[in-house]
Amino acid sequence: MLSSLTLAAMLTVAADSIPCDLVLKNATLFDGTGSPGVRGDLGIRGETIVAMGEFSPAPTAKGMPKIIDCSNWYIAPGFIDLHTHCDTGSPGLTEPRGRANRCYTTQGVTTVVTGNCGSGPTSIEGFYSQLADGGVATNVAHLVPHNSVRREVMGNVNRPPTAAELARMQALVETGMKQGAWGMATGLIYNPGTYSQTAELIELAKVVQSQNGIYASHIRDEGTGLLDAISEAIRIGREAKLPVHISHIKASGRKAWGKSADAIGMIREAQSKGQIITADQYPYIASSTSLSATVVDARFREGTSTDYRNRFDNPELLPKIRASIAANLEGKKRGETILIARFRHQPRWQGKRLSEIAAEQKRDVVDIVLEIETHGGAQIVNFSMNDEDMRLYMKQPFVATASDGSTQVPSDTVPHPRSYGTFPRKIGRFAIGEKLIPVEQAIRSASGLPADVLRLPNRGYLKVGFAADIVVLDPKTYRDQATFEKPHQFSTGVVHLFVNGQPVIEDSKETGQLPGRPLVHQAKPTPK
Repeated sequence: MLSSLTLAAMLTVAADSIPCDLVLKNATLFDGTGSPGVRGDLGIRGETIVAMGEFSPAPTAKGMPKIIDCSNWYIAPGFIDLHTHCDTGSPGLTEPRGRANRCYTTQGVTTVVTGNCGSGPTSIEGFYSQLADGGVATNVAHLVPHNSVRREVMGNVNRPPTAAELARMQALVETGMKQGAWGMATGLIYNPGTYSQTAELIELAKVVQSQNGIYASHIRDEGTGLLDAISEAIRIGREAKLPVHISHIKASGRKAWGKSADAIGMIREAQSKGQIITADQYPYIASSTSLSATVVDARFREGTSTDYRNRFDNPELLPKIRASIAANLEGKKRGETILIARFRHQPRWQGKRLSEIAAEQKRDVVDIVLEIETHGGAQIVNFSMNDEDMRLYMKQPFVATASDGSTQVPSDTVPHPRSYGTFPRKIGRFAIGEKLIPVEQAIRSASGLPADVLRLPNRGYLKVGFAADIVVLDPKTYRDQATFEKPHQFSTGVVHLFVNGQPVIEDSKETGQLPGRPLVHQAKPTPK
């Protein structure tokens, strides 16, 4: 983590001219430390920041530097999204349609983190190779996905691992870390990770710790069991002796509203005892996941997809499944809070609430859920949070900004707008517009803080010698445009975006370049 020196103290007048390829002049520079912005210039040579403040630019072998006047704009480190599903969505980053990652670059994001919620490629080397071979607009850092590892070793079963199975999972985690993963991520409401016990997670986290990684978790319960779930995450970090990061922190469901203050208190208490505990958040009051994970109890989701569907035809099980779905829907206003984002069997249901579909069909909402699950399931948006909890989390200095989104291209689906608008919503709408938090804190939550969480060297800050991942934004127009009704709308206000020194956005237009790369974590060497 950088020292607490302010940007003003870091800026020095160069004694000699500094060769630059590009100079961004007269901007307000936010360095990612949380210090207020200051006026100054920034020089780039190749992939690196080579000068800041007041300096005399000199030509390189390529010729005179290009000068861009940034008098009315902010310059910040390129934003780092700690929690994305750009590896598992469709299209993903390894598909031709997804490599430009436009919904993120137009927010000013230069690095995305994948493997989250426990899902994603388990071969980190293979995933990184695909990214490097085909090119990608943003940098990518990957986490070992626990659910995928567990499924590879054990399948989708509800039991603890045998000693041999645990050893195989430990070996996969260690291999992933040595291939360049930055930690391990769990998704403890999803299959098969939901069946794992704390002891299993501690043993795997110890492997991650041995390779200098972090433990990131979609915790076991974000509703009425929120505090117990945070306590479990803290215990894992304490016993495995590694940093803990809580993904998309929230208080979900009416009965959980107001628990954010208690959750923050628990985290602060752990921090006061020396633990490293952080979190991330998207600035919306709705979440998004699968319908099955939202309303179908985990005890009915074991086994293969065929096993799952066959349970709906089992006359002994079906009444129990229906009763559990009905009970889960009660806390969601009988489906009024749940919007269908993607359902290929009935695309006309996309963008409608479950309750609305049931009324149109003159059917019970449980029957609608069963039809959806029988035909492959659906992605949903769940309006489960309140504004007060969301704003309170946003103000915390240990809470980073992260989308929990995925690579998107415009289509007939109605996904959560967070994939298109998280960062300008936090910085442009809440900080610049509403002044809910200082702009410098909002920018730190999207740059320096996530770099510190991930232990990512040479990125996340404006500092000489650091990678030239840089966003230039217009504070007057930097805003999210995506809505829940019309989510496929790109954000506005990013004037220039540089990834590894190369322009991905220039004069508010996308260049088509793919200068991103996989970021390979240097794990600890195995002691001899």
